[in-house]
Amino acid sequence: MKFNIVLVEPEIPQNTGNIARTCSATGSTLHLVRPLGFEISDKQLKRAGLDYWHLLDIRYYDSIEELIEKFYDGTNFYFFSTKGKKIYSDAKYKDGDFLVFGKETHGLNELLLEKYYDKTVRVPMISEARSLNLSNTVALAVYEALRQTGFGGLLTEGELTGRKC
Repeated sequence: MKFNIVLVEPEIPQNTGNIARTCSATGSTLHLVRPLGFEISDKQLKRAGLDYWHLLDIRYYDSIEELIEKFYDGTNFYFFSTKGKKIYSDAKYKDGDFLVFGKETHGLNELLLEKYYDKTVRVPMISEARSLNLSNTVALAVYEALRQTGFGGLLTEGELTGRKC
């Protein structure tokens, strides 16, 4: 199983580095939509990804519209926002889906959310909380999608024998 993680205008290099590591460990493709709030060579970004960069499939786009135009036909997109009506775990994920996340300070564009409201999902939290950390939200989302699809392609219990903790 393989999922597509989309970060629209990410601002914090450590978050993107952590997400890159999650993508590497799960075989997910990372799609970054410019402008980025950092350089890909940033030390913090590389440090957060540690030694996983060689496992990462990373792609770049100049706008979210460019990415949607390229992939939307026949592919599921889920847009993550605190404004979503549906809970992220109620979505029915399948291999190849795109999980789309906005920038840390503002989330996804309101017009985008309005256009794709039926595909907008949220992570439940108390009303006083503004949002979760972006890298935590991506990890929740991708592992829920993997759980729903049987964790295909990830190590099974038998394959873990002999690995260090």
